Amino acid sequence: MFGFLNVYKPNGKTSHDVVAILRRITKIKQIGHTGTLDPFAEGVLPICIGKATRLIEYLDDDKAYIGTVQLGSSTATYDIEGERVNYSDKNVSIEEVNEVLKEFRGDIEQLPPIYSAIKVNGKKLYEYARNGEGVKIEPRRVNIKELAVKNYDSENRQLEIFVACSKGTYIRSLANDIGEKLGIYGHLIKLIRVKAGRFELDNSISLENLQTLEQVEQNLIKPVEYLNYPKYELNEKELELVSHGMEINSRQELENGIVVLTNNEKLIAIGECINNKIKSHKVFI
Repeated sequence: MFGFLNVYKPNGKTSHDVVAILRRITKIKQIGHTGTLDPFAEGVLPICIGKATRLIEYLDDDKAYIGTVQLGSSTATYDIEGERVNYSDKNVSIEEVNEVLKEFRGDIEQLPPIYSAIKVNGKKLYEYARNGEGVKIEPRRVNIKELAVKNYDSENRQLEIFVACSKGTYIRSLANDIGEKLGIYGHLIKLIRVKAGRFELDNSISLENLQTLEQVEQNLIKPVEYLNYPKYELNEKELELVSHGMEINSRQELENGIVVLTNNEKLIAIGECINNKIKSHKVFI
């Protein structure tokens, strides 16, 4: 079995839980996901099965989310699962919210949550936090391509936002930082990932519809459809050369860079074109 699945991860299960379920159904160990979702979060979780795990680095990695921020308090984890540490009775207007959001669009410096799996000196941040150890967290540069209010319930002080962002952006940190900028604190109480590269919410499949091997096979996506690179159709002679790891001369003008090599619309290899010569990096036949 070789391909992608666009799985909807439900609230309450980890990304690893989803992988374990699919391994049990398919009897295939070589299964991986392209980006962890916190247990309380839900939404799009791209899954790679079989040799498709070798394609993770070639998938688009931009993300989009709908998140709900509870204003008026913050937590140690920046989300609903953490202990509340700050409170405020202050309320803010939608105009104030929109003004603050302007500061978070574009390239920004973001501090990851202390309760995260990022490693510092070979140790995960959440391990430092659980042990009560201090550690210096370096800010990370991320890009917020779009940040907009979807709904604002001023009575309950709940702010629903849409975020389109680069890989590595923590929506928990964004929620915390927005609350601090507003001067009333904030933490994330709900998160739905609606897009991960070319995998979108509308086309995702729930775990309830992936209970048998047949259902998995029916929903398998051909990798070539989701690889956002120029395609090059191999003729039979080129196919033979590529299958033996040999370089080929392109029959068409190609820009230097990654190219997807196909034959009869089937993925054969990921190659790199340099001066119209294509060398294969990963071969799938």
